[in-house]
Amino acid sequence: MILTELSDYLKQRRRVSVADMALGLDASPDALRAMLGTLERKGRVRRLEGPRCATGCCKCDPAALELYEWLTPPS
Repeated sequence: MILTELSDYLKQRRRVSVADMALGLDASPDALRAMLGTLERKGRVRRLEGPRCATGCCKCDPAALELYEWLTPPS
């Protein structure tokens, strides 16, 4: 997996969870987080506050609650 594949995936979907990216790109969440960090430093993506688990049971996959959004450069 390379950074351009991840960028293209995010551009197409606009907002996506780490869990969805891992499934769609056949990559580990940890590898994706490292690449997302690079894209975040470059100002291409931002991490969003994901939904909170309403029950507080802590059984939700953290990667499913971790969202990223592709940022469109200003024109």
